[in-house]
Amino acid sequence: MADQPTVAVLGTGTMGAPMARNLAAAGFPVRVWNRSKEKADPLADAGAHVAGSPAEAVEGASVVLTMLFDAEAVVDTMESAAGALGSDVVWVQASTVGLTGGQRLKALADELGVTYVDAPVLGTRQPAEKGALVVLAAGPAEVRDRLAPVFDAVGQRTMWVSDEAGAATRLKLVANAFVLTVLEGVAQSLSMAEALGLDPQLFLEAVEGGATDAPYVRLKGAAMLDGRFDAAFSLSGAYKDAGLVEEAMRTHGVDTAVVQAIRAHQSRSIAAGNGEADMAATYLER
Repeated sequence: MADQPTVAVLGTGTMGAPMARNLAAAGFPVRVWNRSKEKADPLADAGAHVAGSPAEAVEGASVVLTMLFDAEAVVDTMESAAGALGSDVVWVQASTVGLTGGQRLKALADELGVTYVDAPVLGTRQPAEKGALVVLAAGPAEVRDRLAPVFDAVGQRTMWVSDEAGAATRLKLVANAFVLTVLEGVAQSLSMAEALGLDPQLFLEAVEGGATDAPYVRLKGAAMLDGRFDAAFSLSGAYKDAGLVEEAMRTHGVDTAVVQAIRAHQSRSIAAGNGEADMAATYLER
């Protein structure tokens, strides 16, 4: 597949590494970089070129995909890559960065002279490994065909939200608000069942197959009860995302009481040393 565009993946953590692996498996020439190089090194076995710097990674790439922790990390990385960016680069920004962060990154893209596509994803490590993410994309219509095979390699579905960058990030925050609320609700009900002298497993059995059931409820509920907190998405990452949700709500006049309570529970669990555990570890500090 020599005609496939070269893709540079900047950030090969929980999400970026499987995305890069799936791109390589789909036949794309892939160049990768990560601040902690040991997280990128295994991708050499998948055929990716492991670069020592962001500038080296983006050299010759026509698509640059950023999947980093926050807006600050994305800015630092793209500024480091600036001198090596080609004139026809499309920057696919997949990190969850919030409203202010997204505006900052769009302005940086304009400064760098690259086409900017706001493209956060729905899903955690397992969907990323399976190439089953949902890509939320917003950007110029003329690059959609060019990016379609890239998005198809990492996701099961692409939803183009708007031609204007920023709309996909807004939808991502809306979706995250829902996920955080569901997760916290499951944790609360399990804790309540135990406090009332019930086997908390009974809650999961009671909702199974009904209108309030969902695969996510059973997946995370079972993990909480079994004490399985290997990170599909870290609690520290979820806390950061909850802060971005709260910022967006506050800025636009939406009541923040629920997300504030969620962040308080997350904060207590992080303080207890669970920040790198799965986001379901919010259950540990009730």
